[in-house]
Amino acid sequence: MKTLGVLGGMGPAATVDFLAKLQAATPAGRDQDHIHTLVDLNPQVPDRNVDAHAAEAELARMAAGLRDAGAEVLAMPCNTAHAHAAAIEAASGLKLIDLIEVACAAAAATGARRIGLIGTGAAVDLYAAQLEVMGLTPLRLGEAGGRRFMENLYRIKAGDLGPGVSDSMAALAEDLIAAGAGAVIAACTELPLVLKTASAPLIDATQALAEACVTACCD
Repeated sequence: MKTLGVLGGMGPAATVDFLAKLQAATPAGRDQDHIHTLVDLNPQVPDRNVDAHAAEAELARMAAGLRDAGAEVLAMPCNTAHAHAAAIEAASGLKLIDLIEVACAAAAATGARRIGLIGTGAAVDLYAAQLEVMGLTPLRLGEAGGRRFMENLYRIKAGDLGPGVSDSMAALAEDLIAAGAGAVIAACTELPLVLKTASAPLIDATQALAEACVTACCD
């Protein structure tokens, strides 16, 4: 079994959600069957939407530190930060399980051809590129929807998991479905904290990452 290193803290609640899903996804009959996991839960990573250069430098430092602590494979429950995947792998020499790829694969498995995306602008760009490589059509929120998403995102990061935020995020998903999405990817690890279902398949990228980590570490 490989030791997993987790670049976390973006945000803290999303990392805790990932760890819970990792534990639940692991086939285990005793403590010793679970994955040895090293977590750098670092909320001080600069905002990926504001200072990408500073964020990349900190993520590279974290990745090298996890390697030095014994990690053999890396995961990062933050979609936007995957823009720095190459720098993370270069700094550590370790494979980073690609959250974008595994979530897109889960969306493709639904049979949908048009995939709605809810996330930051940078994360949506990463997803759109991957979906297009797979021959699928990405659907994005409009400008107003994107602004509403970001407003809700920072409310979640401030601890607001109430019905106002949940209903607003659900409405964004339904907007994409009304526009023709056969499935929707929750392309932000804060989103599953408030949005659990939709009227079309809703892909929890955090869950997809947890399952991929089990496969990578336990096979």
